Amino acid sequence: MASEIHMLEPMCLIENTEEQLMVNQEALGILSAIKQPVVVVAIVGLYRTGKSYLMNKLAGKKTGFSLGSTVQSHTKGIWMWCVPHPQNPGHTLVLLDTEGLEDVEKGDNQNDCWIFALAILLSSTFIYNSIGTINQQAMDQLHYVTELTDLIKSKSLPEQDGVDDSANFVGFFPTFVWALRDFSLELEANGKPITADEYLERSLTLKKGSDMKIKSFNEPRLCIRKFFPKRRCFVFDRPAQRKYLSKLETLREEDLSDEFVEQVAEFTSYIFSSSDVKTLSGGIIVNGPRLQSLVLTYVNAIRSGELPCMENAVLTLAQIENSAAVQKAIEHYEEQMNQKVQLPTETLKELLDLHRPIEREAIEVFMKNSFKDIDQKFQRELGDQLVAKRDAFVKKNMDVSSARCSDLLEDIFGPLEEEVKQGTFSKPGGYYLFLQKKQELEKKYNQAPRKGLQVN
Repeated sequence: MASEIHMLEPMCLIENTEEQLMVNQEALGILSAIKQPVVVVAIVGLYRTGKSYLMNKLAGKKTGFSLGSTVQSHTKGIWMWCVPHPQNPGHTLVLLDTEGLEDVEKGDNQNDCWIFALAILLSSTFIYNSIGTINQQAMDQLHYVTELTDLIKSKSLPEQDGVDDSANFVGFFPTFVWALRDFSLELEANGKPITADEYLERSLTLKKGSDMKIKSFNEPRLCIRKFFPKRRCFVFDRPAQRKYLSKLETLREEDLSDEFVEQVAEFTSYIFSSSDVKTLSGGIIVNGPRLQSLVLTYVNAIRSGELPCMENAVLTLAQIENSAAVQKAIEHYEEQMNQKVQLPTETLKELLDLHRPIEREAIEVFMKNSFKDIDQKFQRELGDQLVAKRDAFVKKNMDVSSARCSDLLEDIFGPLEEEVKQGTFSKPGGYYLFLQKKQELEKKYNQAPRKGLQVN
């Protein structure tokens, strides 16, 4: 398929400069060419926790997203890699690798919050990658989740006091996957083996009580339970001996621990088979151009000091696509009218009979390409434009008829005029001859086809 994208390596999608977030135009160009539905998988986590290794695995490559073997955080901003979906033909897998959170060199963590929020807003599966076990420290590092309601709005109108806006998020928040790296505990509880998912659910259990300590214990857990009703957990052993860890991408499979290889295979299999296509509220399926529009809308909102708003993003998308749908419908109408209507028509009825089915087709073209046309605003605009186009054809029909009749009259009566000038009829009986000739020529004019409405 023409819209299948083969990126040989990842590219920066959103650059995190010290001043602000910047969108990379070249990456947007790649998205705009992907007409297939997109499955968007984003990963976040503290810096130096091996996020990029998992993303390269999902891309089916050993290298690509930068792993970096020093303690410096490697990925600045959000990097994107679009590859054909390995299990769903006709779909594109968009992988988003984010810079490490809480990088000591950055100092400012406001941008961390935005990177975290963008990863959630853009993805259909959101992977949180951390080292070790799910303990209070790991939960505290997820404080970004507790700030989500402050960072994202779902509605453009202010909520009434006391109304919780977060209920609106859940419908289009991604699936949450916690990836626990270098996990060394036995997965068991009360002496019985448990699954990684059960381990996650046990870790999200709330404590009873209302003092500050219990509140801060419960808050991140409450947020994860509320925002991410669909969640999974995967644990990974340490992949190899410590001395090899910095060379993870060059290690051969047989040098990695068997458990780790098996765990990575299970993880990638889940992501491929269970990650949904990115959809927006109202079940709108996202393709490359729509994802491009979301990136721009959200980043522009952040840059202008506003909160990214899901409703506004959908409205912006509707504006772009519905304007394009009107344009497509008008082009179809003009093309078909020019092809199927030979001007001038003998009657106005003939023109209108040809116009009606083409007008219906144009409306169908619009309906097929539009979505969320609130209050039929764009359909009305299309209606107005179609009326104007029809009226223009009616006028053109008259003009073409006028021109054709004038040309015919000139061709047919020109020679008669010439004969009058030369005195052909200035003789006895000439007037009778002239009338006879004139009558013949009038008959010839009346018999000529396709003169249209201006015949008289």
